[in-house]
Amino acid sequence: MADRVPQSSGLSALRGRISFIDLMQSLGLMVIILLGSLIMTAMSPVFATVRNIENVLQSATIIAVVAIGQTFVILVAGIDLSVASVLVLSSVLAVGLVQFQGLSPEIAIILALCAGLGIGLVNGLAVTKLRIPPLIATLATMTIGRGMAYIYSGGTNIAPVPRIFIDLQASRFLGVPGVIVLTLVLAALAQIVLSRTQFGRSVYATGGNPLAARLAGIKTERVVIAAFMISGLMSAIAGLLITARFEAGAATAAQGLELAVIAAVVIGGVSLFGGEGNIGSMLLGVLLLGLVQNAVNLLNVPPNWDSVVSGLVIAAAAALDVYRRSYLEAGMRKKVIAKAAKSTPKTS
Repeated sequence: MADRVPQSSGLSALRGRISFIDLMQSLGLMVIILLGSLIMTAMSPVFATVRNIENVLQSATIIAVVAIGQTFVILVAGIDLSVASVLVLSSVLAVGLVQFQGLSPEIAIILALCAGLGIGLVNGLAVTKLRIPPLIATLATMTIGRGMAYIYSGGTNIAPVPRIFIDLQASRFLGVPGVIVLTLVLAALAQIVLSRTQFGRSVYATGGNPLAARLAGIKTERVVIAAFMISGLMSAIAGLLITARFEAGAATAAQGLELAVIAAVVIGGVSLFGGEGNIGSMLLGVLLLGLVQNAVNLLNVPPNWDSVVSGLVIAAAAALDVYRRSYLEAGMRKKVIAKAAKSTPKTS
């Protein structure tokens, strides 16, 4: 009788090859970013300056932080359109509670973050308990949240901001702006949660196959609620960052941010169908989108065309995700499975 080869060896080969596919996708984004940067350097002498690069990265931090939370929601096969509304509500509360109610900046910031968590909880409960589709549930909270921010602020930005926000924007760590360092820390923590914890594995399982996840004992509703709460919290943190950047409670900011965030997440390889993607590749998607927006500004593209370009990028990202999932990854995974099967000797 031939020696029996453990079945796990074939599965290990399969996982390794699929990880290789994900790696190649990230490398592809890096190549696109590099080529785009070289082209822009040739077209605009301003592009490669330290000041412009730092400006691109700082602007990208807002989208990146929101995108971290959106990644969790999309991984469980959801969508969160309320992120921009949570951002502005958090921003006006963080300043307004100090200006109007006389609270300390620290308490105001905590309450602003709690507002984000609360809206995330409402979204999660609406999706899991009321069975409202995520698109509709978060569209409702998007409208309500923006309306609450306008009512509270009177429809205008609130200034001046507490000193803590000015210090945050001016802070540096080893020469790197503090907001960029904070964004990278949040991204690293999110990646650790997704790749190294039971909750992270539950997120992927819930988005990939919710029925199988439930049969495996995963509390999928709790996972979905937690994903929406993480999205709300990250959006609230982004609201604090935009407050520091604009030095005002930004009631009128972040128009259309939710679409830019979704585009960045999908460009970064997080599947709209759920269960696939990681934070590292998502950050590359954010960076690529930031470079596109920066190129539009440097090349003096008319403002109306800016929206057209952003829309085309979003459409291309969605089409790429469908193509990648339906054709490329399906074909590559079939080849991987076939090779893994051949590498496993038959038992006699």
